[in-house]
Amino acid sequence: MAIRLYLDEDIDPLLARVLRDRGVDCLSTYEAHNQGLSDLDQLAFATSHMRTILTFNVKDFVRLAQEFAASDQHHSGIIVSNHLPFRVLLQRILYLLMSRAHEDLKDRLLWLQDYKKPNI
Repeated sequence: MAIRLYLDEDIDPLLARVLRDRGVDCLSTYEAHNQGLSDLDQLAFATSHMRTILTFNVKDFVRLAQEFAASDQHHSGIIVSNHLPFRVLLQRILYLLMSRAHEDLKDRLLWLQDYKKPNI
């Protein structure tokens, strides 16, 4: 199964449209009408829809991932990233999507910085 993404509120919803144009199942917080929900509620929404959340909110989502692991709760994956230029963010996400499957992300926290496309 391919990775299905959910973009947190701090990520430009344009990224969802661009990813969909490339065949990626992607939904933004704005499209889901979930603006203003707490981080926990955003993660719960993503999980209930079997989507991996992508966020720039590293601090809070690292904490949530730790809390979920400690309490044996499950999620569909969390991808955290520092703020990046749009093009770089897009390239890294596409590289990650080529490198991983949905099953690989269950209950995992991934750092987008680990998905810099190697220069060949």
